[in-house]
Amino acid sequence: MIEEAPAITERDLKVRARKNLTYLLLFAIVMFFAALSSAYIVSKSSTDYWLSFRIPKAFYYSTVVIVASSLTVQMALMTVRKGNGRGAALWLVITLALGIAFSYCQFSGWSELVSRKMSLVTDKITMTQGVYGTDYTVARRGITLDQVGGQFYLPTDLAHEKPLNAEMADFWNAASGYFYVLTVGHWVHLLGGLLLLVVLSIKAFMGRYNAAYHTGVWQGTIYWHFLGGLWIYLLLFIAFVH
Repeated sequence: MIEEAPAITERDLKVRARKNLTYLLLFAIVMFFAALSSAYIVSKSSTDYWLSFRIPKAFYYSTVVIVASSLTVQMALMTVRKGNGRGAALWLVITLALGIAFSYCQFSGWSELVSRKMSLVTDKITMTQGVYGTDYTVARRGITLDQVGGQFYLPTDLAHEKPLNAEMADFWNAASGYFYVLTVGHWVHLLGGLLLLVVLSIKAFMGRYNAAYHTGVWQGTIYWHFLGGLWIYLLLFIAFVH
């Protein structure tokens, strides 16, 4: 005798729909950052002057934090799957705290860049501050320039007869602009994740999740893992491409 497949309940349909929406959201975010990455590469290859700068250490510290938070949110999912909803709430709160620590590192890194005259849209290449060769370098059509006495020269200009500062004065610092767009764009999505963690923590403390029903925790875990992976990609992309 052939056994009939169990009937699909309304709850099953809702869970499936929520999971599909989660995957659709992640795909949309991937396309958004893929477009920004492509624009970054095109801008770098098409401009006469490009500034490369040292990424503040705060952004590397934030990477450690977000990796740790990915572990804690996974613990939350594993705990709720065992039927311990309130235990999962504790892991969600820890993840929330780590997410706030990540945000603090990001703002610290942005603050350092601003102090070095590298902001989103207001600074030009010649305004950049810091130790040349350590904090930043400038390239003209792919050739790194020499700086002598605040003036920029091609490395072939051994006598330093033709400074390029006047020509460079018309160029904005597109590199730091893209850096802000990518990193702030990521943080805005992470802010949504922080708000989601707050909601999930409250619901978990209220006992709304159990081993049979925890779709919200699953969604939050997948989204947070995605944010962590996205940040690692962005940092590596900027470090090796810019």
